[in-house]
Amino acid sequence: MSVSTRLRTSSDGTDTAAPAGRRRWLVLLVVALAQLTVVLDATIVNIALPAAQADLGMSDGQRGAVVTVYALAFGALLLLGGRIADFWGRKRSFIVGMGGFALASALGGVATSGEMLLAARGLQGAFAALLAPAALAVLSVTFPSGRDRVRAFAVYGTIGGGGAAVGLVLGGVLTEFLSWHWCLLVNVPIAVVAIVAALPLLQESRAEGHNRYDVPGAVLVTAGLASLVYGFSRAEGGWGRWDTVTFLVLGVLLLAAFVRVESRTAHALLPMRVLADRTRGGAYLVSVLVGAALIGALLYLTFHFQLVLGMTPLRAGLSSLPMTGAIVFTAPVVSKLLGTVGPRVLMTAGPLVAATGLLVMSRITVDGSYAAQVLPGQLLLGVGMALVFVPLQNVALLGIEPRDAGVASAAVTATQQIGGSIGTAVFTAVYAAVVTAAAGAQGPDLAALVDGYAWVFRSAAIGLVVAAPVAWTMIRVDRRRFGATEPAAHLG
Repeated sequence: MSVSTRLRTSSDGTDTAAPAGRRRWLVLLVVALAQLTVVLDATIVNIALPAAQADLGMSDGQRGAVVTVYALAFGALLLLGGRIADFWGRKRSFIVGMGGFALASALGGVATSGEMLLAARGLQGAFAALLAPAALAVLSVTFPSGRDRVRAFAVYGTIGGGGAAVGLVLGGVLTEFLSWHWCLLVNVPIAVVAIVAALPLLQESRAEGHNRYDVPGAVLVTAGLASLVYGFSRAEGGWGRWDTVTFLVLGVLLLAAFVRVESRTAHALLPMRVLADRTRGGAYLVSVLVGAALIGALLYLTFHFQLVLGMTPLRAGLSSLPMTGAIVFTAPVVSKLLGTVGPRVLMTAGPLVAATGLLVMSRITVDGSYAAQVLPGQLLLGVGMALVFVPLQNVALLGIEPRDAGVASAAVTATQQIGGSIGTAVFTAVYAAVVTAAAGAQGPDLAALVDGYAWVFRSAAIGLVVAAPVAWTMIRVDRRRFGATEPAAHLG
């Protein structure tokens, strides 16, 4: 069996594709570039939206759709993308996904109409759904166990946690000094570097045996997730809207049918063995709750910076950096603690620390300063996110069979994406209700906006507090599995 085209079998019978020595860390660098590209794109465009709307003559609905279309395509196609990576090959899927993402970004960067920009964003989401699980699967099989795996996933988790804030900074810089077009075009050179490096570095790996695509499962999960994401996106206009209720109910029914089909087919798109483990299921639940809180908090924190504190896009982006800095400095410490205290303690403490940070930020006032009212909360939020993200990626993929690495990786990303969509919809509804109640006869003033932001932060904190007992009761992994060598222990 060729190492370059197949997973190689080790002496204990475990399939892996783990290059030795320094080459593994170069692989990590390539995967990190891919992860950074996908994460950046979730926020870098947000800063550019007002300029793009004015330039292209888009309506407010089209402006919101620029974000929704990307999330819709990304979230709905992730599981299918993960299975394609498993069957077709992770290296091949990585390169095609990165190349397609670059082309879609170039199309968006030269867009001359709102419709052209929306089409490009949909293509970005589709190729990201192939790229993201392929990248994480490559990382999983490259670092199968031990301390090197912990370090590698610490880097990956740091990018996942801090990349959103970096996207705000980069979006501010590009919009202010170049144009909004470069918030999309910047992906092209990054993708070229990643592809050129991936061609000689990445080893091909794929699931062995007779592989067949689960077409009914793919249709059900894609339609179900699309309905769910779209339904939540429509909730901004009210939870009682017919389209909101219809698409949410339809999404739940389709996903229930998907679970039923998957439990009965021999070629499942998402094998139930991936979800059946208690620890892995707990990691997925924590991922949903943390993704919802983080994305919602960052969105409304950006609004506070620009609308209340009067910051330019660049200053607003730079003001988001302390959270990223806290994640970067905390992550190495967390990776060392992982083998000492285990993921259960870290993933329980992390949401509580992050929730404390959000509650600190919920005390904002119209005339309050950034340094006194926002900065301390940002630092706590960053520390809490590092405590969660570093062990989360490890736990969610620990014990996964190599043949399921792609789809399990997709499930991790899908939970964060769906969580973010749900969180944004819920927090938007909370914000709208608070601002409407606080607005005077002349409409909402700055005080009403601040009240809305404060309640968003409190709501996000509640979600994080819920994540803590989920982690404590469901995450059961022997901490020695994250040491220098991996003992013969099992999840659960």
